[in-house]
Amino acid sequence: SEFVANLRIFYAVFSARQDVGKSTEAVCVNSSDNYAEMVLMRKAVLDLVAVPAVKSQTAGFRMLAGTTSSVASPPSPARENQPSMQRQGSRPRLVVPNRSKADNAGVTPGQVSGIDYLRDPKLFKGMAFSLEERQALGIHGLLPPRIKSLEEQAENCMRNLRRFQDPLNQYMYMVDLLDRNERLFYKLLSENIEELMPIVYTPTVGLACQKFGLAYKRPQGLFITIHDKGHIFDILKNWPESDVRAIVVTDGERILGLGDLGAQGMGIPVGKLALYTALAGIPPHQTLPITLDVGTNRQELLDDTDYIGLRHKRITGDEYDEFIDEFMQAVVRRYGQNTLIQFEDFGNHNAFRFLEKYRNLYCTFNDDIQGTASVAVAGVLAALKATNTKLTDHTFLFQGAGEAAIGIANLIAMAMEKNEGVPREEALRHIWLKDSRGLIVKDRPEGGISEHKADFAHPHEPMKELDEIVKELKPTVLIGAAAIPKVFTPEIIREMATINKQPIIFALSNPTSKAECTAEEAYTHSDGRAVFASGSPFPVFEGFGKRYEPGQGNNAYIFPGASLGVIATGIYHISDAVFLSAAEALADMVTDADLEVGRLYPPLRDIRDISVKIATKIAEEAYEEGTASTYPEPKNKEELIRSTLYDYDYSKTNALPAMYSWPNDVQQYFSK
Repeated sequence: SEFVANLRIFYAVFSARQDVGKSTEAVCVNSSDNYAEMVLMRKAVLDLVAVPAVKSQTAGFRMLAGTTSSVASPPSPARENQPSMQRQGSRPRLVVPNRSKADNAGVTPGQVSGIDYLRDPKLFKGMAFSLEERQALGIHGLLPPRIKSLEEQAENCMRNLRRFQDPLNQYMYMVDLLDRNERLFYKLLSENIEELMPIVYTPTVGLACQKFGLAYKRPQGLFITIHDKGHIFDILKNWPESDVRAIVVTDGERILGLGDLGAQGMGIPVGKLALYTALAGIPPHQTLPITLDVGTNRQELLDDTDYIGLRHKRITGDEYDEFIDEFMQAVVRRYGQNTLIQFEDFGNHNAFRFLEKYRNLYCTFNDDIQGTASVAVAGVLAALKATNTKLTDHTFLFQGAGEAAIGIANLIAMAMEKNEGVPREEALRHIWLKDSRGLIVKDRPEGGISEHKADFAHPHEPMKELDEIVKELKPTVLIGAAAIPKVFTPEIIREMATINKQPIIFALSNPTSKAECTAEEAYTHSDGRAVFASGSPFPVFEGFGKRYEPGQGNNAYIFPGASLGVIATGIYHISDAVFLSAAEALADMVTDADLEVGRLYPPLRDIRDISVKIATKIAEEAYEEGTASTYPEPKNKEELIRSTLYDYDYSKTNALPAMYSWPNDVQQYFSK
């Protein structure tokens, strides 16, 4: 083609222009900057048209990086942090490994142009660039003349956001902000968490996943399909950051309470990792959202013109397992053994077995099982303070026996064993589960009992209806985690209030449309005596001469802080003890003032400090138990944690390199 012909001409001209010096010791060129650019272009041409290289007198030499010298030096051995050519689609790109552009300290000035500060969301400061920065970077005139502070920009964004009434439009506004100004996005989210977390995460993220095909604009993570088997490591290399410490991965089979959304489940890893940074200060360049696309069994998606994933039914069995194995191995090969891998929204049948399979081989956890368990147990421990009771005083009944319910039940048993000295077998007798086939009992004639439910199967007659089970077992704690809306009927709530002076009722399913009951229903039908928590946010309720501020048992209280502690201390394998420690740390932060208004969790506005305290407790226990690998052991664990936090405040940074002078006498021209 004409394009290829022109490239060949360029190559010939370039080869001729290389003959600008005759010495094998040094090669002189008129402009080292132009020369370096041409070297890159030559490699691009060779890569595109496969023209044989012409040996020139520059062979065996390289240009000195970051200098105006016209002298080339002999080649040196490859270095870990030396720039290298990597393919980005069809366009070569100069990549500096392990370079963080989260702040100017990680920027190599000679490799970032002024226009990069406008195009790269990690560097962009909007109208906050000073006049000096604009002129020196060559971007003066490309921005409006007004210079705004970071605070003024944040206030402007919040005004714009609040103009939208539809939560999905607000979600899209936040996504657009992240795409253009990363640090401003995290400032907004971190400092307005109570208002914005329901927008960037549950419940709005569920709707965003359902509409993901319509709203998709640009890459925010990696999509790896089962047809990429054998090449997963190659795909991981395409991610432009090499210092990845935390990955959230899903296969989209069980997104929230919405079921199989296939590749459109990507909204969950993206949202989770945004909270890693906003709530725990984990630098965003160290996070990677991944969706493993193996197909979807939802026919409406397969028939949807705008669906973005593979158009076939889910692939299962050995091929699926081999795919997951290869993914785990590729992550370790690419990013290291202590890379944290959080499994998110896998189907029940896969979630439990992957947790057991990988927990002692990789640094991994399942948030649906362990994260949900930790935040729920934190609520239970806070409820003990509200009711002045202990765990062994209670009978627990779960509506649901999936990932979340089993995880919570196991952690409650562990807490009884750790804090009250109760053997596990005795602790299990305090816990009952009901699944879709009824109460889980020994030798159940219908439906059988799966392995992960077997520990909670007690001798009892089979029962199917929840209201009858409540009357029979007389539970003191009722926990819903099966995404069956309104299953806690007024009659059941009244029965709980009849049995107990202060019934503990947790409606943990989300999004809000899947909640077992609302806060208003729990308070109204218990005459204001319920100790209530939910998985989705509910408004303040006033009644019975009191103001109630229901606490949201959101996993966001746990997984960011727990992950921060794991990453900072270099824990290689994450045990359930980590999540029990996190639950205890969270419950300890609930004050009497919180309990007075019925809140079982600290205010969300304090969640960044909460995450640091959870991480600190995990760090202290990790060093005590010998599971930490970050050495030497710091005397002040909280100081270690805080030293790793991401700083979104660019009001104190300057895009220009530091300027300084030398003594006058060394700047004089040399003379004989």
